[in-house]
Amino acid sequence: MTDHGTPPPLNPGSCRERQEKLRSLCRSLELDGAFFWNRFYVYTLTGYWHAQPLTETAVWVPVEGDIVIASHDETPVAPAADQVLNYKPNDLFTLRENQSACVMEVMNPVLTGAKTIGVDWTTPAALVEGPTCRDISIEYQHLRRSKDQDEIDALKFTIDCADKAYAAGREFIQPGVSEIDIMSTMRGAAERAAGEILSGFGQDYKAGCPGGFAERRAVESGQLICLDVGIGVRGYRSDLCRTFSIDRSPTNVQLEAHARVMEAMAHAKSRIAPGVSCTEVFREVEAMLDGWNGCAFFHHLGHGIGLDAHEVPRINPGWNDTFEIGDVVAVEPGLYSDELNGGIRLENNFWITENGLEQLSDFPMEL
Repeated sequence: MTDHGTPPPLNPGSCRERQEKLRSLCRSLELDGAFFWNRFYVYTLTGYWHAQPLTETAVWVPVEGDIVIASHDETPVAPAADQVLNYKPNDLFTLRENQSACVMEVMNPVLTGAKTIGVDWTTPAALVEGPTCRDISIEYQHLRRSKDQDEIDALKFTIDCADKAYAAGREFIQPGVSEIDIMSTMRGAAERAAGEILSGFGQDYKAGCPGGFAERRAVESGQLICLDVGIGVRGYRSDLCRTFSIDRSPTNVQLEAHARVMEAMAHAKSRIAPGVSCTEVFREVEAMLDGWNGCAFFHHLGHGIGLDAHEVPRINPGWNDTFEIGDVVAVEPGLYSDELNGGIRLENNFWITENGLEQLSDFPMEL
């Protein structure tokens, strides 16, 4: 792991390939193009990172013609965009509606002539003049399921930042410190590693229970704390979990449960491969965990990750997914009971390649 760094830039050639895939999707859906507002989508398609959350950006990917983005930056770095339309943000207003109108002043003319366009769920469709808008967020999530090498590099960087967060948390945690201070310590370590403000962070920092939002309460000896950290850097999200013993003296019951979760993780890792049913793997792990020594396993086994915290494939009984080459998945078996004084959840991220399964996260899993 590096001590600090800069997020690796996306490959312009790969951005162009992703644009062509999106064009093909639009043709198959009989759309004139895709108009995305989500700054993470702008980034993966053009390489332009819009770091300012108080203003807006957008990208237009027509089935034919130039790729166009809107930016308030005078000299934006957009290696895979054909045109950059600058707009002046409304500095007197802070409502997103006002900033969105500024973007549409320059983007609406570009959309002239289009009849039906695909949009993501964040696009302010009411401000689009002319074409009919169709939400293609689900179709686009499936389209970007298989990750390119530059995306893997981005995810590895994000996971490295998460590992720094866990190292800082492991060192800081002791009886008497607050959950809020644990969360703040970990976030600070991750942002120092990233060299910029994170675009996402996890939500489970509550001790003595399966998880939840951090509070000011102090953690106690004997408790376990599940730290489910979904760090995002420039939109690319890791999703990891480690469970720590607050006093570093886990009980025999906690150690036995931890060993069982480790066995479940190893089983899932051995089974994940192209063509394998996600539901089958879930059921096999569920059989290993749910009811074991009076403990419960009551959540999904995992999911894909990428620009959203939860993407396809879904490793649960409600989706008929199969694993594919190019998937990046989070796998998170767990056990929970009052006797454990919390729960034990372990989560790692894996990339399914032609040569097998590559584990992207390597922070130790000991209690």
